[in-house]
This record gives sequence, structure tokens and C-alpha cells, in this order.
Amino acid sequence: MNTALATTTATTTPVLRRATSLHQHSSLTLKSPVIRLNGVRFGSGLQTVSKKFLKISASSQSTSAAVNVAADASIPKEMKAWVYGEYGGVEVMKLESNITVPEINEDQVLIKVVAAGLNPVDAKRRQGKFKATDSPLPTVPGYDVAGVVVKVGSAVKDFKVGDEVYANVSEKALEGPKQFGSLAEYTAVEEKLLGLKPKNIDFVQAAGLPLAMETADEGLVRTEFSAGKSILVLNGAGGVGSLVIQLAKHVYGASKVAATASTGKLELVKSLGADLAIDYTKENIEDLPDKYDVVFDAIGMCDKAVKVIKEGGKVVALTGAVTPPGFRFVVTSNGEVLKKLNPYIESGKVKPVVDPKGPFPFSRVAEAFTYLETNHATGKVVVYPIS
Repeated sequence: MNTALATTTATTTPVLRRATSLHQHSSLTLKSPVIRLNGVRFGSGLQTVSKKFLKISASSQSTSAAVNVAADASIPKEMKAWVYGEYGGVEVMKLESNITVPEINEDQVLIKVVAAGLNPVDAKRRQGKFKATDSPLPTVPGYDVAGVVVKVGSAVKDFKVGDEVYANVSEKALEGPKQFGSLAEYTAVEEKLLGLKPKNIDFVQAAGLPLAMETADEGLVRTEFSAGKSILVLNGAGGVGSLVIQLAKHVYGASKVAATASTGKLELVKSLGADLAIDYTKENIEDLPDKYDVVFDAIGMCDKAVKVIKEGGKVVALTGAVTPPGFRFVVTSNGEVLKKLNPYIESGKVKPVVDPKGPFPFSRVAEAFTYLETNHATGKVVVYPIS
């Protein structure tokens, strides 16, 4: 395990110490009443970005509202954010209201977060399942963000204040992911990870796309998927699976897409582009009459998946034990992927799928994670509004 920079007790609870200098941040500190997280540069005195209000429309299946983002004389010095200082269940997360707004590096932008998407990797990280490569505690969780740029670094070329953007904020999901993530009112993100939000979708929908869409696309690339090939998607109604179906069919030109889902979600996977919807509660994939060029296992059944591929076929396994010739990869966040796929989203060929139980308000993030961890979500679980 990496040596944690935070001073901790024997139970790994962070020790709060009064700050003597804004730039001395080797531990979680309180500079009454400001909290600073180690490994992330924080400070006051952020530059003026505008003297107007940016109006953002955000809506979903169950919500429609206008979000006014004040980008006036000063960005707030403090903000609300979810934080955990030890690994564990949802109970270790606390909503704090005195977290310092992060400063940005020259290659970053500061985003006023409008919505944030949750991912299974968030929960696994919080549970300590990859402590050895995690960033030091304490952590503000969250990978997926959709929001508005309120400040840009000096080296940023392609984004400006007022741009509506979305991103997976951590370039490597498991190797030193950002200590300061998207479950906060503001977050700092490298330009190379950003994409402009597609014009035809709202912030809630956009927040559910980056990590899952990048995972779906990278998996297809790694299996050398191409036009005319067939694919079986396990857990086709999930966050990643729902996007694998769409990308395979509408972007890569699959000859046949089959997908597993529960009885009540079969019509959904068909609507996304599946030629064959398989009810996993009634059918065993090992008994399927056809074999596939690729199986994309997003549920953890690699041992069965390898039995339904053609000779020379490939299996990508996102979770569970890997059975050869199956393989696993860890997604790399890449704004170029978002740029590549934006036209397919704006044309309606690729559609975000947001779980109908959401979006969950910012105060109910723990409840949102509890639901996500049942593994029964449809599409993506999204948090909105962030305030």
C-alpha cells in the first residue's frame, strides 16, 4: 500500500490539524473553518472569470430546472463536497460544507459541477479494493462530471469559460485516481480529458456517459471489433453494457448484437440495437445455438462467456474471475474518445440511459451508492443537482 500522506490514528481516522501555511498540506488540515485535502493544491484568491451569470438548463426523465452559475467577481473559497477519510461502506462518506475550492494547474480547467455520475469503481475504491494504487486518503469520490467551465489554466487551448463540458476526471481509474473527484460543487480537470457536452442532451444525461462510454469503446478497440463481426453483451441493460450494444451496432457496424438482461429489460436492450435479447433468468448462454466473435462480459461470467465464442474469438471481462482467453483492462480517460463519439450522440444513434430512480439529489449520495451497489441499476445512476 502507498504510504498515506494524511496523519491518521490507528483506526485510519484522519487527524485534523490547524494549518500554519496555505501551502503546507501534507495532511488533512483545518484552517478554521476550511478543510484541505493532501495531494491537491487548494487556495483562495482565484481570479475573476466573468461578471455575468451563466444560465444552464438541466433536465432528465423526472426533473427540469434552470441552474444559475454565478461566475462573478470571485469563485467561492469554500464549497460542499462528499469526503471519506477511511475505507468502508457508504457510512464512511460525509457531506462537508467547508471544503476549499481547488486551484488549477496550467493544463486544467475548473468546472462548476452540475451533475455527477456514479460507477461501480467508485464503490470498489471506497471499499479499499485497490488500496495499493489509490491516491492518499482522504478522498472526494467521483469520476464522471458534467458542468460548466468557470476558469481555465494558462496552457488550455480548446476550452473557455462558459463551455458546457463532460469528462471522466481521472486518467487512470485504478492507478492514482484523483484525490479530488466530481462529487463536489467544483472540480479541476485536465484539458486532455474533457469533451464538449453534446448539444442534444442535458447535464444529467451527459454525466452518465464518460467512464462507461470510454470503457465500452476501449473494450471494443482492444478486441479489434469491426464491421461484420458479431458480439454478445452480458448485462446489456447496465451502464457499460447499454453503451456496448449501441457502439457495436451504430458505430462499429456489428452484423449481429445479442445481449442478456432480466425479463423487464428485454425491450430496452432491443431498443438500443440488440438483434437478440436473452432473458438470463430463463436461458443459459452456454445453450445458445450461435457462437460470437466477441463476448463483452460486464457482469462477471467469464467462465461461461469463453464457451460461446468462435474459434479465435475474444472475451473482455470487466469484473469477476478471468478465464483464458478472456482478458481484463482498466479504462483510460481520454477526451479524444468523447470527441470521436459526440457526433453519434448528437445524431441520436447513441443514447444515454439514466436509471429511472434518479437523479439523486446531492444530499442523498449515500443512498445513491447503496442502490448502485445492488447491481440492479438500469443504465447509469446520476447525482443532480450538485448544491
